[in-house]
Amino acid sequence: MTTFDGPTIVHAFRDDALGEHDAVGLAAAIRRGEVSPAEAARDARARVRAVDARLGAVQVHAEGPAHTAGTGGAFAGVPTFVKDNTDYQGLPTGHGSASFRPRAAKRHAPFTRQLLSSGVTVLGKTRLPEFGFSPTTEYDGAEPVRNPWHTDYSAGGSSGGSAALVAAGVVPIAHANDGGGSIRIPAACCGLVGLKPSRGRVVASALGRQLPLDIISDGVVSRSVRDAAAFLAAAETYRRSPGLPPVGLVEGPSARRLRIGFVLDSPNGVHSDASTRAAVTETVATLERLGHTVEPVELGMDPSFTDDFLTYWGMLSFLLGVTGRTLGADFDRRRMDGLSQGLREEYLRNWRRTPGVLRRLKRTKEAYAASFRGLDLVMSPVLAHTTPPIGHLSPTVPYAKLIERILAYVAFTPVDNVVGTPSISLPSSSATPDGLPVGVMFAARPGGERKLLEIAFELEADRPFRRIQDQ
Repeated sequence: MTTFDGPTIVHAFRDDALGEHDAVGLAAAIRRGEVSPAEAARDARARVRAVDARLGAVQVHAEGPAHTAGTGGAFAGVPTFVKDNTDYQGLPTGHGSASFRPRAAKRHAPFTRQLLSSGVTVLGKTRLPEFGFSPTTEYDGAEPVRNPWHTDYSAGGSSGGSAALVAAGVVPIAHANDGGGSIRIPAACCGLVGLKPSRGRVVASALGRQLPLDIISDGVVSRSVRDAAAFLAAAETYRRSPGLPPVGLVEGPSARRLRIGFVLDSPNGVHSDASTRAAVTETVATLERLGHTVEPVELGMDPSFTDDFLTYWGMLSFLLGVTGRTLGADFDRRRMDGLSQGLREEYLRNWRRTPGVLRRLKRTKEAYAASFRGLDLVMSPVLAHTTPPIGHLSPTVPYAKLIERILAYVAFTPVDNVVGTPSISLPSSSATPDGLPVGVMFAARPGGERKLLEIAFELEADRPFRRIQDQ
């Protein structure tokens, strides 16, 4: 842990079995016999003990000997954590909520089985905001998850616990999922790589299968591009998506030069702040230097998109309030936090709009696809402004003010969830005045993960990502 005047950087990197390995590097060391899975799990647990009192990232630890999926798989023996909205057999699933008493899962969720097929060792579950609704991992009546780059700031959400652990060096990779930005937002806040796959690329969640429009994608957050690529290849080995072109294992940049569009401000009228704009414009300059053609583009979206997505978001909170007893017999929606309650009440005021909302959201695919005409990728900020301090987006903030703040922050990520397109958050070369990371985002057409990973490899090689242990 490094302390200096003002903020504190919290990290767990040390000379142990994990060292400074990413997941691919650690798996290779395990295959060579330099490190055993038991040693890797032991030292990851020691790292948790060293830093989690400051970060608050772990929800529950797996007791007893570490369970490993076996000796096969791209990440055989690599320690990791599962996000606490996804069932892991024998561990409770709490969804970040105080509205019910969580019970131990009887079986693994479908995505958990897909993740385990890569060979990882699961050490426990990570914290998320209530039901994953918030872009920060904060609570009413409990300590927040803190950003290891600056503990006065948010780690993002909803996969904030996973991002904090990976950024701090506790584990090299961790489970995340994304229904409106929840992989990419914490990746941007914590200086990580966060790939949201195309709809259908990984197995669908139980909730996603029940929704009229599945906006949820599972994945991971990692410190390196090759970890994101190796995860996707491992997931594809477990299950090939019949409706998408195969990705395979991407191992580096492509020689092909791309035509890339970029935006600085959101089509919903939100303007990005100075540090965010600087991150995008610096990345544009890097891409042009590398030989790519980069040009401004306008994203085609219905003017009602933000209001429609907010209504759909509220519908999810309403449905959870109705069906909550399936989570726990003692479920009480009155114990849901201020954001969840506000979303539910907003939906009840607007529920008659639901058919039109669904129709317009599904039509977004056509307008958004037109934005890619003649382009390979589109680049944008991940978020409209840099990582906020703890408290700015707390569920204790009055709902009207809180939702105004959220919509002024989460202005770019939801469209890819609605359309089903893949997108990736990457650390930019710039930082905030307080030293926090700033992310940039690339999006591709459905099934275009290979192009995203290839451009990510190229940027990572040209300007290696900032390392928390070097600060």
